[in-house]
Amino acid sequence: MTRTQWAAIAAVVSALLFAGAATIFSAVEGGGDDASRTPSTDSADAGFARDMSVHHQQAVEMSFIVRDRTDDEDVRRLAYDIANTQANQRGMMLGWLDLWGLPALEAGSEPMAWMTGGGGHGGHEAGGGGHQAAASGALMPGMATRKQLEELRAASGRDAEIRFLQLMTAHHEGGVAMAEGCVEQCAVEPQRKLAQGMVDAQRSEIELMADMLRKRTAGRSGA
Repeated sequence: MTRTQWAAIAAVVSALLFAGAATIFSAVEGGGDDASRTPSTDSADAGFARDMSVHHQQAVEMSFIVRDRTDDEDVRRLAYDIANTQANQRGMMLGWLDLWGLPALEAGSEPMAWMTGGGGHGGHEAGGGGHQAAASGALMPGMATRKQLEELRAASGRDAEIRFLQLMTAHHEGGVAMAEGCVEQCAVEPQRKLAQGMVDAQRSEIELMADMLRKRTAGRSGA
């Protein structure tokens, strides 16, 4: 096995262990209020958990791609941090769906449908991003298209770093809009807290990536 394959396995195992602990904690914290911790399948809580799990999976995929396409330690460290964090969070959300007795994938359900009922600022942003994503062949706000992923796999060195930082910045911006929608609409408190944590962490990483991108595109024509 390659180092990336071992890292992927480690991330999945870590996510499953973390999800189990988080699931038990959430059930205990919910106390006797079943309504607050057992949302319906068409709720914002369930929709967010499903959609963000898919969103996170692509971030993990892109992170492992760039780790194989560059030797730059700063980019590789960032990629590892993103992969590890988002694999763990994905495990938590899938664990909650399992705890609630809801499917991780629901046939016939459109991505981001849970956002259509939101009237807040976050819902407006995510909804608009969803239309743009659909037009470009992606599933949800900020997600890379198949063509963009193929281009990232084909790139190497500085070019791979730049492509990754650009794609992951857009990915994070879409993720922030989705997480803000959950903060506004989700009913389960542990999930709202997780969503707010995503907003804070990904905004910070967006700033970091902007600085990393400036350093790598300085002096390049058309950058």
